[in-house]
Amino acid sequence: MIDLKEKIDNTNTTKLKQSYMDACSDKKFYNYVQTIPTTEDVLMKYTSLLQESYLENDNCKKCKSLTDCKNKIEGYILTPEVREKSINFSYNCCSKKMKQDEEEKYLKNVDYFDIPKEIRKASFKDLYSDDTSRVPVMKYIKDFVKNYPKDDKIKGLYLHGSFGSGKTYIIAALLNDMAKKNIKSACLYYPEFLRDLKASFKTDYEEKFRYIKKVPLLLLDDIGAENVSNFSRDEILGPILQYRMEENLPTFFTSNLTLDELEKNLAITSSGIDKLKAKRIIERIKQLTVSIELVSKNRRS
Repeated sequence: MIDLKEKIDNTNTTKLKQSYMDACSDKKFYNYVQTIPTTEDVLMKYTSLLQESYLENDNCKKCKSLTDCKNKIEGYILTPEVREKSINFSYNCCSKKMKQDEEEKYLKNVDYFDIPKEIRKASFKDLYSDDTSRVPVMKYIKDFVKNYPKDDKIKGLYLHGSFGSGKTYIIAALLNDMAKKNIKSACLYYPEFLRDLKASFKTDYEEKFRYIKKVPLLLLDDIGAENVSNFSRDEILGPILQYRMEENLPTFFTSNLTLDELEKNLAITSSGIDKLKAKRIIERIKQLTVSIELVSKNRRS
């Protein structure tokens, strides 16, 4: 006499087998599962997952680039792996994703803070070459790439000029180029970084502050756009610049302001006007950098 449990098990097995056989009516699916080194009794327990895996593999064969990826997770394929009398499924990188990861491995050497995605992948090969106003800054960058780190007193750059002229992109391209040589750097949208640093007093303030002081290459993007306070000027910016000046750590700035305009901007806080402290900041920037103006058509429009 067959007990109830055995009857239910037999019914479930029959359903599993029927579902598997229905799936195998697709010749391509059948050929796919035949490459998996296990028995039919095991395979039929995973019909739906095997169908998904087959479809993702098929998608991958037809895919021309990652942007065309139709799989559930871009750049990954649901892959079966036989374990004794069961099958484990995991998401494995496709060849295109592995190639992209290898090509972009250098990006791990650059810490970006509140910087747009298109800037993070900045490259010299994508720079506009039809703008003669860029000649001085490109000459500086060529010399920097050639001499760093052999010249331990090499200066960074204070790049100022018109809005949308590509200042941040150019410096980010330089940092990315240096990252390919395994040189670490940080690229910070300065106004937002100040707000984040102030908000981190009770958590990782010291860690962030120490890192920014010591990172080999540093870009403070859009300096002069922040709300100036005694704290941001005297407790944050001043010590960062002082440390980097003493340690000869190349520091880069982008700004819409000239150094004279930045000095006036830094002098004014809610507490009043302090020209001396602003002047000290500017002197440190001058010690750290070469100043170049970039006036160009707005590339963002």
